[in-house]
Amino acid sequence: MSGETTSGDQSTYTNSIGMEFVSIPDGEFSMGSHSDEKNWYRNERPLHKVRIWNAFFLGRSEVTQKQWTDIMGINPSRIKDDDRPVDRISWNESQEFIRRLNAKESTDKYRLPTEAEWEYACRAGTTGRYSFGDDEEELGEYAWYGDESTGAYPVGQKRPNPWGLYDMHGNLWEWVQDRYHESYEGAPADGSAWEETDSNAKEFYVLRGGSWITSAVGCRSASRYYYSPDGRRSRRMGLRIVRDI
Repeated sequence: MSGETTSGDQSTYTNSIGMEFVSIPDGEFSMGSHSDEKNWYRNERPLHKVRIWNAFFLGRSEVTQKQWTDIMGINPSRIKDDDRPVDRISWNESQEFIRRLNAKESTDKYRLPTEAEWEYACRAGTTGRYSFGDDEEELGEYAWYGDESTGAYPVGQKRPNPWGLYDMHGNLWEWVQDRYHESYEGAPADGSAWEETDSNAKEFYVLRGGSWITSAVGCRSASRYYYSPDGRRSRRMGLRIVRDI
């Protein structure tokens, strides 16, 4: 059964195929890496204030193989397991999944998060390198990362961030709605997707969060990656989706 429930100060929503979403409040945060952050990259600058005007629901975990198959009818993942996140997904395929999910649920509320929404939810009110602080020695409690194994792990096995979201660090890189730009110069300050192209933009889309094979540096809250919207399938890429309130 689908519907919304409330526990304490946080509400959740579960849809007809069992995808659970956590409510993310509106608010303001500093997006990007701080001037004193260890191992920062140029594409994380400048640090800038972003206001998220509207609360939204975000998937508690990455979309699983079972959830993907329920909507798409096929499972592209190399290692088949209902509870693992679906991988080898392009940005364009993510859009088709969302289109079909909206049709099944008779709504238009599902979409990819914007890059600002993703980082805001990942940080969950924190300002350090990770949602739990700055010490990467603690990362293993929250993330699958730096692992030479063959693929991602079942969702929700590590500790969640302060807002109850699993695997925001590591496991799979997650697609967002934004086109990739080499810096945040000119980026929207209202939490919307940056979809315009210019001379500094590439014909790529942004991924966030790192993967099971990514280093600790690549799993930081500010870390960014990019890829073609319909490039070669990668077992490092999956998705997590928004449901608008």
